[in-house]
Amino acid sequence: MEVLTFGETMVLFNPSLTGPLRYVPGFSKSIGGAESNVAIALARLGHDSAWFSMVGKDEFGRYIRNTIRGEGVDVSRVMWTGDANTGILFKERFASENPNVYYYRKDSAATKLTLKDIDEEYIKQARIIHMTGITPALSKSMREVVFEVLRIAKENGITVSFDPNIRLKLWSLEEAKPVLLEMAGLSDIILPGISEGEMLLGLSDEKEIAEKFLEMGCRIVAVKLGADGCYVADKNGGTYVKGFRVEHLVDTVGAGDGFAAGFLSGMLQGMDLPDCGQFGNGVGAMATLVQGDMEGYPYLDQLLAFMGKKKVVDR
Repeated sequence: MEVLTFGETMVLFNPSLTGPLRYVPGFSKSIGGAESNVAIALARLGHDSAWFSMVGKDEFGRYIRNTIRGEGVDVSRVMWTGDANTGILFKERFASENPNVYYYRKDSAATKLTLKDIDEEYIKQARIIHMTGITPALSKSMREVVFEVLRIAKENGITVSFDPNIRLKLWSLEEAKPVLLEMAGLSDIILPGISEGEMLLGLSDEKEIAEKFLEMGCRIVAVKLGADGCYVADKNGGTYVKGFRVEHLVDTVGAGDGFAAGFLSGMLQGMDLPDCGQFGNGVGAMATLVQGDMEGYPYLDQLLAFMGKKKVVDR
């Protein structure tokens, strides 16, 4: 497989109307999870991606597994438990604002994943393992799984991609910071935003953020700059990659995961760093055109048309 990722995916309920949830009469159902977002976006771009987790032995768990499998992602290592429910979340929308998010995931099925659930031989098949800072926040056992997968990756020469994705609704910065910095030091590719640079490093300049992560041992850094694009860097230096203009922004949730998928797609195709950044910017921008976490991720021909390109670099 080209990319393996793992973490919690929840059933996401989008409100039928804007305004406080107490006045909303109905919701539409989809899925939301940073890691499965990346796997789905990569599959749509034509890559062999896989995702594993633990879900409840309930209808929501079946819905998540079936939806991700239907997008062409390998879910053969998804596990089931009858001892906990699948997590859910609700969005609350207001005009011209990003949505509020309400989690119902404490002690959910995904938090029950443990070291005994790890299939080391399966993990060894990946070229890239993509992780986020959400997963170690979920439970002590999930944090153990994260570092076990990192150990397997490092011992087997597997490239590790890491998006810090700090979620202070799940843990405090005091608890998160040492864990995420340790993960960063074990990663080959890191994809932070400016706010994450501020929280983890105390730095707000993208060049300084990139330089610090390179000093920590990362080989490649891509600092996300929102609508302005990104700043990419490695040991040979850094450069800015301009973002794509979006006239009618609908929903920014999932844009960062789309960036990660586009960037990794470029890496898998052997592109240079600026082109990887451009691919990331393109997928991230297209994600904002559609409501929902993963619904806006493009297929390869759609992405190339959006970017004004005719063909991909030969693999």
